[in-house]
Amino acid sequence: MKGKQSVRDLILSLGLILIAAGVIYVFVPHDDTEPPLKRVDYSVELLTARRAASYPVAAPEGLPDAWKATSVRFRGAENEAWHLGFHDPDGAYVGVEQSTEKASAFISDASQGAEETDVEQRVGDRVWKRYEGERYDALVLREKGSTTVVTGTASFDRLTKMAEALRTS
Repeated sequence: MKGKQSVRDLILSLGLILIAAGVIYVFVPHDDTEPPLKRVDYSVELLTARRAASYPVAAPEGLPDAWKATSVRFRGAENEAWHLGFHDPDGAYVGVEQSTEKASAFISDASQGAEETDVEQRVGDRVWKRYEGERYDALVLREKGSTTVVTGTASFDRLTKMAEALRTS
């Protein structure tokens, strides 16, 4: 008799716990949406990178406010790596990556494995090479001493818009 009572008490206790958990779940608010990304001011990091890097560090000028800067970093000790991340007006990601690292390794890393195509694209007075990938596409500019990669989930139109806006002074 004692064994049946223990099992019954265990089942009743478990039932009460599940009811309490259900009540808590229903009445405690929970939001499954992602919080909006915060806009970052990259002016200090840009100034620091431009003073420290051995190459002309690029950042966009004149982009509409709908382009939101969301991340920035300069790692001088790691191949003078400059990163500036944006969300374009449609919410897609666009990154500006620059480095003195060996171009092939840097491009693969920055573009998340995108492959070089035969397509060249003139942006201003420079010729950029298109890369296409499963995750990211990219525009790549190889210059003496550094490589610039404009990459992300955005369309080539948006990547081009970013490349057009890049200035080094």
